[in-house]
Amino acid sequence: MKPSAFVHHAPRSVEEALAVLAEVGHDGKVLAGGQSLIPILSMRLAAPGHLIDINRVAGLDTVEITTDAVHIGALVRHAQLERHDGAFVHLPLLRQALVNVAHPVIRNRGTTVGSIAHADPSGEMPAVLALTSGYVDVASSRGTRTVAAKDFFLGPLESVLAEDEMATGASFGLFPAGTGTAFAESTRRHGDYALAGVAAAVTVTDGVITAARASFVSVTPTPDVLDLSDLFAGVALQDCDWATASDMAIAHVDPDTDIHASADYRRMLVGVLVARVLAAAASNAAASAATNDTGA
Repeated sequence: MKPSAFVHHAPRSVEEALAVLAEVGHDGKVLAGGQSLIPILSMRLAAPGHLIDINRVAGLDTVEITTDAVHIGALVRHAQLERHDGAFVHLPLLRQALVNVAHPVIRNRGTTVGSIAHADPSGEMPAVLALTSGYVDVASSRGTRTVAAKDFFLGPLESVLAEDEMATGASFGLFPAGTGTAFAESTRRHGDYALAGVAAAVTVTDGVITAARASFVSVTPTPDVLDLSDLFAGVALQDCDWATASDMAIAHVDPDTDIHASADYRRMLVGVLVARVLAAAASNAAASAATNDTGA
């Protein structure tokens, strides 16, 4: 199928894009990478009368490393962030998750902020934003605001963005020193949406676990975080039985049954993945500590 007819707008500034959004309201959609939007338009699951194409807007394609976050603009492509050495050094979880996003051709065009704004619980980057306690920069002709990840997602494909608002950027919070991260997901075929996925962060201080958290893909209505710190806090790294987190993770998630997998199968995957990813995150934390100790 083809999209229904629409008016194409090509603003050259954020202010111009916001002015169009203010005028057309619910009848407008913002186009950045378009890897989620274009298929929806082509299948006529959405039929906006106006498409606001922000690809010509300058200043939205930057990656900035601050003392507490990795900040990206709305036009930063997945591939750009995946290959950004500074982002990887400060927050390896970004690359660990991004390599699982669809296929390289999709990552070359799709935008990370667009994926977050799409609010698909099957997307990897909303889960990463949640785990890093990140936030989204939101703008409209009425002004700007910053929305924490925990408040941004309202439900599947639903966010707090008003009809005249646009996500102009996002920030992923940096973890404390001594934190290792990992990401894994299970798919029917490489590049498919995950049947289940887990991102984890484990903080180790002097060989002892001080914090452990996980977020999930495809098995919760919105990206949220399961804090496992009480389960492992004070336990020596070599004594951790990460499988003990499986039951807690299985109880936490709320997957649906669909044509791809049953809810019970997705829960089983979560139990396996959470133990595997926590162990990998802890191993990465230990490896990082060893590197710092040797001054390498």
